[in-house]
Amino acid sequence: MTLRRTSRHPPPRTCPALLAIFLLILSVQLVRAASEYDPYKVLGVSRSASQAEIKRAYKNLAKEWHPDKNKDPKAEDMFIKVSKSYEILSNEERRSNFDNYGQMDENQPFGQSQHHGFRGFQNSFYFDESFFQFPRSRDFADSKYLLHHAQFNSDVLPDSHKRPYLIKVTSEWCFACIHIEPVWKETVQELEPLGVGIGIVDLGYERRLANQLGAHRAPSIIGLVNGRVTFFHQAVVREHLRQFIEDLLPQKLVEKITDNNYLAFLDSWHVENKPSVLLFDQVPIVPLLFKLTAFAFRDYVRFGYVDQGDTHNTRLLRQFNINTYAPTMLLFKEDTEKPVDIIQARGMKRQIMDEFVSNNKFLQVPRLVNQQLFDELCPVKQFHRRRKYCVLLITGEDQAFLPGSKAFLDFASVNRKDVLRFAYVYQRQQQPLCQALLHNQAALSPQVVILERRSHGGKVMYRSVSGGWNGSEEDKYRLHEQLELLQKDPTYLSSDATLPELNNEMAPIFIIQWMNAAYDYILQIYDDLLYSNWREMMPILSLIFSALFILFGTVIIQAFSEPGESKPRKPKPKEQQQTEEDASSRASTSSRPPKKDFVEVTELTDITYISNLVKLRPGHINVVLVLTNTSKNALLRKFAKEVFSFSGTQTLHFSFLNADKHRHWMPSLLRSTSDSMQSEGHSDVDEESPDYTGHVLALNGHKKYFCLFRPVFTGDDPNDSSSETSFSSDSRRKSRSRSRSSSHSRSRSHSREDGVGPKRGSSRATSIEVHHKLDRLGLWMERLMEGTLPRLQVPAWPSLGETTSSSTET
Repeated sequence: MTLRRTSRHPPPRTCPALLAIFLLILSVQLVRAASEYDPYKVLGVSRSASQAEIKRAYKNLAKEWHPDKNKDPKAEDMFIKVSKSYEILSNEERRSNFDNYGQMDENQPFGQSQHHGFRGFQNSFYFDESFFQFPRSRDFADSKYLLHHAQFNSDVLPDSHKRPYLIKVTSEWCFACIHIEPVWKETVQELEPLGVGIGIVDLGYERRLANQLGAHRAPSIIGLVNGRVTFFHQAVVREHLRQFIEDLLPQKLVEKITDNNYLAFLDSWHVENKPSVLLFDQVPIVPLLFKLTAFAFRDYVRFGYVDQGDTHNTRLLRQFNINTYAPTMLLFKEDTEKPVDIIQARGMKRQIMDEFVSNNKFLQVPRLVNQQLFDELCPVKQFHRRRKYCVLLITGEDQAFLPGSKAFLDFASVNRKDVLRFAYVYQRQQQPLCQALLHNQAALSPQVVILERRSHGGKVMYRSVSGGWNGSEEDKYRLHEQLELLQKDPTYLSSDATLPELNNEMAPIFIIQWMNAAYDYILQIYDDLLYSNWREMMPILSLIFSALFILFGTVIIQAFSEPGESKPRKPKPKEQQQTEEDASSRASTSSRPPKKDFVEVTELTDITYISNLVKLRPGHINVVLVLTNTSKNALLRKFAKEVFSFSGTQTLHFSFLNADKHRHWMPSLLRSTSDSMQSEGHSDVDEESPDYTGHVLALNGHKKYFCLFRPVFTGDDPNDSSSETSFSSDSRRKSRSRSRSSSHSRSRSHSREDGVGPKRGSSRATSIEVHHKLDRLGLWMERLMEGTLPRLQVPAWPSLGETTSSSTET
């Protein structure tokens, strides 16, 4: 009997096979979809296209497929693909990654592009709740808010001075960003219609912009006002985000108005030079919409808010007949009793308010207080627009000028035309402008000038109204007649001038600017210390603690050090006095610091003698050192050291004369001087010295005179090395008296130093004696620069004789 064993539940072999086949097909489709996406094909450019070609193709496709212009159902998806392709190809690093690995996400490892389909599948499944949708595309509502680095700096940053921005920093695979997304969308829907700018920064694609904002993690929410970045640190709730934006605005944008202060508020147009806007509403707090409007037009209009439910505002409501059932806006200019424009609506929109204020942001006759206001009131002539003429009243600030200004305002109110702009200027506040128009003549009475701007450089064509302006009916008729002639014949403006830039009369003083900047800086540091990551603050904290450690360490060391170590040696009174005299004299005589770190000393030869002495330019002096072959090196070093501080003077030249080569020149010079002095009855020059080594002469070749310096014995020990550079106070005083008298009479006490030949003592002693011959040359040079040295006249310069030329730089 054969038994056949059967199984009631056969193994399900087909289920794993079907699942494997399904996953394989799915993966193939996903990888194929990923490989088919080519940013080059989307933009229609080749792989070798330049950045300029890529940018040009992107602009054309973005204009073509923008959803606001193209109503095709596929326009939104195509626009996203074009933007995504441009983001990849405009970045050289991401473009290289795509060319080499097919990688489109900079966070994806190299060589892993085959898994892009699975990643896109997971993202699409989670965010879009669609299983087979690929690739995942960002919500178009967020795509239109995406910020790029160049766009942020060119558009958003300047625009933040007119409206605040709320910026979200996000990234892919940021699960916390998903949790705040519903609140973010509700906040955007509420704040964007009010005028708040919205922006989104992708941390993965715009790392450079994120670093500029200081955002290093996602999610982050940033407020941007007046170019200043502020981080949001509270719980992400719509009310908190709204209050965050409101706190970023300046505090005194809108003033609370009651029956007690509304007259002062409306009369402030004299000082502020701005129209005034009053908003009447039932709520006790100022609406955010009104604050945002006030922030946008704060440079042009003053804003006040009136609470209709307040009992202190009954007279104000009754005077202007305000309807309490709807918000009302009144705009006042020079007339504080009657508004020039009124708007009333239950649903006050930002667009309506902006249009209402922008049409009335100037007074009827505003005062020119800065260049920006002048550019807006009187624009430069453009050929594709109608001409704009500016009728300018030049007047004063005193009470005596008020009737004329009032008459000019009445004339402007009656003769309002689109081509005419009326304004006035205070002559004392804008003197450069008034001098250019009045030809540097002070206006004793108010003057009216009609001008047309021709260029941004300040060129204008103008014509002054004859007879001045007193506000009489005759003046009004004459001005009206000239304006009529101007509109018929534009060449009526016959004079031209170039106007300087106007002074900014409303600019705050420097101390206020400094205090505001310091307050913002301290507030920013406090915010960084309170909320920032401590790892990011470690370099700053390390620098602060290092500076404090060095400061307190120095104070502690000085406190515990001995008193004698820190106090310098107090010089003797005589030495201190002489040192101060030398320093002050040297500082006064040295006209400028030396331009070189050496002194150029040229030898007087037959070739250089004529140019350096006989034909020396007027006012120039040649300082000549007399030396010999044996004393040349020592004297030149000492000579360069003594005259170095005077080498920066352009009228001084430095030379040396070799007495061994030209032994007859010095006696001939002194002999000619002695003869001329004796003929005039003077005998200041004694007989010649047998040796002239160390003598220095200041020769003025043009006026034929010279000043003479003779070496003076200082009394120092030749064997003492310190005597070469320092002297005692007694010897310094004695040698100074000798050096001053040396210019009048020859010192015979130093005749022993004149012999420098090898026969006189040792070589060491001889070099020291020669070195000390020029010890007092610096004091003599100071007196030479002061002009107090006696001058010895010569009838003619003696000839030099035969010599050999050379040049030395020391």
